Amino acid sequence: MAKFNSFEEIQSWEKARELNQLIYRITNDKISFSQDFALRDQIRRSSISISSNIAEGFERETNKEFIRFLYIAKASAGECRSQLYLAYDLKYIEEKQFEELKGKVNEISKLISGLIKYLSKTI
Repeated sequence: MAKFNSFEEIQSWEKARELNQLIYRITNDKISFSQDFALRDQIRRSSISISSNIAEGFERETNKEFIRFLYIAKASAGECRSQLYLAYDLKYIEEKQFEELKGKVNEISKLISGLIKYLSKTI
């Protein structure tokens, strides 16, 4: 198992938690976004899935299982990023917000990749 005592110590989980807050804030504040229930709910779910899968994988207590859940979290990051493009294309978010959120999702994805690589060496 990785050298963490809890999933709260994992940097990618911390960053995903911050992303969740931003996604909720933006999807609540923008009237057009908040009224597009399908996209609003889906982008929230994909964002939540990132942090949730990191936590769930960690709690499985084996590196093999943790890695499997990290791959799911990474895939959810890709899904969230894709939905950000749609939100931007539909003018639900401004370019500055889009770039900020996309950058945060990319950072989380890279952190997850690094953790997967590290854990894979221990199997």
